Amino acid sequence: MTRTPPTTVTRVRLWRWRRNPLRRHSDVVEAWIVLAGWVLALVVGVVAGLWAAQVSESAFAARLTHVHPVSAVLTDDAARTPAAGSGYDDGRVWAAVRWTDQDGAAHTDRAKVLPGAPAGTRVTVWTNQADRIVSAPVTGAAADLQSALTGVLVAPAAGALVWGAGRLVRGRLIRRRLAEWDEEWRQIGPRWGNLSGGRG
Repeated sequence: MTRTPPTTVTRVRLWRWRRNPLRRHSDVVEAWIVLAGWVLALVVGVVAGLWAAQVSESAFAARLTHVHPVSAVLTDDAARTPAAGSGYDDGRVWAAVRWTDQDGAAHTDRAKVLPGAPAGTRVTVWTNQADRIVSAPVTGAAADLQSALTGVLVAPAAGALVWGAGRLVRGRLIRRRLAEWDEEWRQIGPRWGNLSGGRG
């Protein structure tokens, strides 16, 4: 029967804060910079993401107050097929429409409608305060999704910016430390060579 040696339990100490005779003040400062950089990157990222989502929601709500739906009528038959190569294709075609505003004035413009709709078909279009047709506002789940995606895209970008600033500060600290080591070695190096018999 073989005896197993007793195991020793070592306590895990925080990196760079542990006691060490070679630890310099700059090591502790660097540790705090790293910790602060990560914490600030996380906090700033979350706050920036929430702020961006809220601003996006506010923009959607503000646009909704500046446009309103009106009932219009097609003045001509709509084309049966969308034009090829027209960019974003949502399956609809452009057609001339006419509507009357709240003051009773008649307006005409072009709007996207379903293909093949005959003249006289009633369609709902969105107009701005200048009585010009604009695209329908984003509302409901689509607005919520776009606001959330805006926040998701802004959060890591803001966090990375703060983290990068922390890396720059840390880099300057490391360069300064290396310069100090070079200066100390210039002072101690010749004496070290004398202690080692000229072979160091």
